[in-house]
Amino acid sequence: MDQAVLRCAQARAPRYTSYPTAAQFGPEVGSDTAAGWLSAIPEGEAVSLYLHVPFCAQICWYCACNMKLGRRPEPLLAYADDLRAEIALVAAALGRRQRVVRVHWGGGTPTSLPFAAIEAIMAEVRARFDLAPDAEIAFELDPRNVPEGLPRRLAALGVGRVSLGVQEFDPKVQAAVNRIQPYDIVARVVETLRGAGIEAINFDLIYGLPHQSVETISETIRLTLGLAPSRIALFGYAHVPWMAKRQRMLPEQALPGAEERFAQATRAADMLVEGGYRRIGLDHFARPGDGLTRAAEEGRLVRNFQGYTDDPVETVIGMGATAISALPEGYHQNISETGAWARVVRGGRLPVARGVALTPEDRLRRAVILELMCAMEVDLGDLCAAHGRAPGALDAELAACLGFVEDGLARIEDRRLSVTERGRPALRVIAAAFDAHLAAAQATGPRHAVAV
Repeated sequence: MDQAVLRCAQARAPRYTSYPTAAQFGPEVGSDTAAGWLSAIPEGEAVSLYLHVPFCAQICWYCACNMKLGRRPEPLLAYADDLRAEIALVAAALGRRQRVVRVHWGGGTPTSLPFAAIEAIMAEVRARFDLAPDAEIAFELDPRNVPEGLPRRLAALGVGRVSLGVQEFDPKVQAAVNRIQPYDIVARVVETLRGAGIEAINFDLIYGLPHQSVETISETIRLTLGLAPSRIALFGYAHVPWMAKRQRMLPEQALPGAEERFAQATRAADMLVEGGYRRIGLDHFARPGDGLTRAAEEGRLVRNFQGYTDDPVETVIGMGATAISALPEGYHQNISETGAWARVVRGGRLPVARGVALTPEDRLRRAVILELMCAMEVDLGDLCAAHGRAPGALDAELAACLGFVEDGLARIEDRRLSVTERGRPALRVIAAAFDAHLAAAQATGPRHAVAV
């Protein structure tokens, strides 16, 4: 066991899908601020949209997302109507039909909504925005809830990419997390998606679940390789029961320890690379020639609230309960409780609960952290100069990384910091050296899961 990496694996650090992270969001950013930020987006700038649907047919005990059971049609239809209303409010705040190059439906399970409601929402998007002819429309799907005909209806709607929540194929692990999903179900969904012309298929996998082992994750990877998805996200289970109370339903004594988690992550990653996938950043994998692989090779890789992406734009407008927007001026997040969110929307206001405005210091540190997370190296002198700072403005933070250098996890040449391949699992912890907000956030108690 690599003890230097293991020490980092046990440390708690943000995922850095943004900087500042959501832990720094506050109520000082509200509806009026968000409206001003939207109106300030340049007319010719392309944006992406994220549509959040927080409903599932069944609760998975490991999930820390904002979701609720959606078994009756009335709440689902009401939510769809309110989401259409929010789309209109956002378009009004923009003041124009802004060009859109990506639409990502997430959740929850977006297809919990009746398909007619999904079609109506997409019609609203097309009416209120200038949706590019080649825009990528992507859906997150639960393989257990893909009725016959849905893949062809999605394809007809313009959907070109689908993400499947697979997690783990082992029956004992599935039972422990309340997600019974045999391999045959996933294989059948993959076949029908491809038969409908949707070739871009992503898998989400998780290690560190109850009763999971190197043997079970190895078998899951073997089966995954046989299905040949385009991209794979390999996440470590984030055990945060103080935030996600449903996680208290898990048999905590069956959770693997730090060394076992690290062994699972290492074995899974090695098998995926041996199976022909290119490793992307911390925890993503993609086939050669995939857009994510090309973005990594060409230095265009982006990290946002959807993880690693080849999205060509930086502005992502989130709509729906709890959705987060990343705008040039800062981040803002919608109200999470669906009833309160709906009441504000029906009152004609953007349903923003909190956020953070970016300072010049935040912008510099964000550039450093996200470049490290995407490229595994950063020239601090160049970035400081680009942000109007002295080349040595981050020398103290660079000096704090010397321990990683001594452990062989990083290299420092002049003011260029590079993470070694051996140090890849420690990316979050190394990036945290440049997080000016982390110490204050940690002082209030645990907020983040372990890094690996």
